[in-house]
Amino acid sequence: MGSESESLKTLPSYGGQAVIEGVLMRGSQGAAIAMRAPNKEIVIKTEPLSGIYKSRIVKIPFLRGLISLWDSLGLGMRALTTSANVQTGEDEKLEGPAMYLTLGLSLCFGVAIFLLAPAVVGQLGERFLGINAWWSNLLEGVIRLLLVIGYIWVIGRVPDISRVFAYHGAEHRTINAFEGGVELTPDNVARFPVEHTRCGTSFLLTLVILSVLLFSLLGPLPLGWRLISRIALLPVLAGLSYEYIRWTARHMDSVLVRSMVRPNLALQRLTTREPSPDMLEVSIAAFNAMMVSEKKQSEETPLSP
Repeated sequence: MGSESESLKTLPSYGGQAVIEGVLMRGSQGAAIAMRAPNKEIVIKTEPLSGIYKSRIVKIPFLRGLISLWDSLGLGMRALTTSANVQTGEDEKLEGPAMYLTLGLSLCFGVAIFLLAPAVVGQLGERFLGINAWWSNLLEGVIRLLLVIGYIWVIGRVPDISRVFAYHGAEHRTINAFEGGVELTPDNVARFPVEHTRCGTSFLLTLVILSVLLFSLLGPLPLGWRLISRIALLPVLAGLSYEYIRWTARHMDSVLVRSMVRPNLALQRLTTREPSPDMLEVSIAAFNAMMVSEKKQSEETPLSP
């Protein structure tokens, strides 16, 4: 187990995202999207990643998490738009100011519902239930967690979203198979789990739990300052959560770490479904195309030492 874990630590940390009838795979320099078109053919598109990933700034703890998350939001939005266009056959794309406006509005909605609304409820608990700041923050965290789980559960019952979740499972299985050192074929990949330690679902759960601990340190606050603190500390929580996910993923040989990540892996059962062989084929195609893109970018612009 020890030698296997050590070899895993030396592998690149590839990641991905499910899109509409497809999968996005990303490395450190290149990304690729593979999508099943309405005519059943696999359409593949690749693109180089931002030049910031070639700089030393991505090696700075906490800051690298914020940079990665922000860039991933833009890349994910473009990938979803591309996959939607493949399904509809439309030539117009949501990009530039329109794309970032959509992304901004979505972020504002998410912050209001999942970050600020629970804070308001927690404040009301202090005022009308007579609970102290610690219990108020715990109440806030529980409500936030229930909102996240409830939202995922509800949208997961929509057939189209359920298929996206199945591609999410295919993405995880493909990366698990690569890290397991097997040839990437649908039969081989199908033997690996649909959960993965570096999943965005794990990031969300970690952020919620850390928010209870961090916000509790602030003590009692007026409602206005309470809301401001939640927004101001969101980048701190994101950076901490990123580093936690990164650390646990590299220490899965530890019994303690495996116990720590069990809640994260359990929550992924809501955001993944059992992928079909043709979905695995799409995910493998995305991964292979990403690897080719990685090699090309590496040859053209080597990473900074």
